Amino acid sequence: MDWILLALFVWSAMGAAVTGALFPPDQWYRDLNKPAWTPPDWVFPITWTVLYACMALAATRIAPLQGSAYAMAFWAVQISFNGLWSPVFFGLKRIRSAMFVVAILWLSVLGGVLTMWPLDPIASLLFVPYLIWVTIASALNASVWMRNPDEAAAASLGRQ
Repeated sequence: MDWILLALFVWSAMGAAVTGALFPPDQWYRDLNKPAWTPPDWVFPITWTVLYACMALAATRIAPLQGSAYAMAFWAVQISFNGLWSPVFFGLKRIRSAMFVVAILWLSVLGGVLTMWPLDPIASLLFVPYLIWVTIASALNASVWMRNPDEAAAASLGRQ
């Protein structure tokens, strides 16, 4: 294993993770109408820590391989939109815009799973829990949007 390459991907994942730490759930989020199946706040940092480790390991396995350009492009897109979601949802309180961000995130994670598979099935499988979690996050974002139409409309008009 290329430890320098792993360190670079860990740092990239940590960069995305920092945005989650800078924009944590606040009173605004706690006051939103959320579905009963919403995970408790403590689940998120634990889950994301594991997922970021899996992302970095998958990228480390894929990056040096011949023909990895599309897989690495999907990796770059997913880490960018991963880092964008928390500031949009928690920082700007833009529920609808966050839905757009998480949709692109979901598609890029799926793209990663599919393009990694022929190169390294283990790397692809390391992305599967991430795809499942982003599917849950997408459903949660959509549910919050539908359950809080006034909040979503107010944010889109620049009011909070």
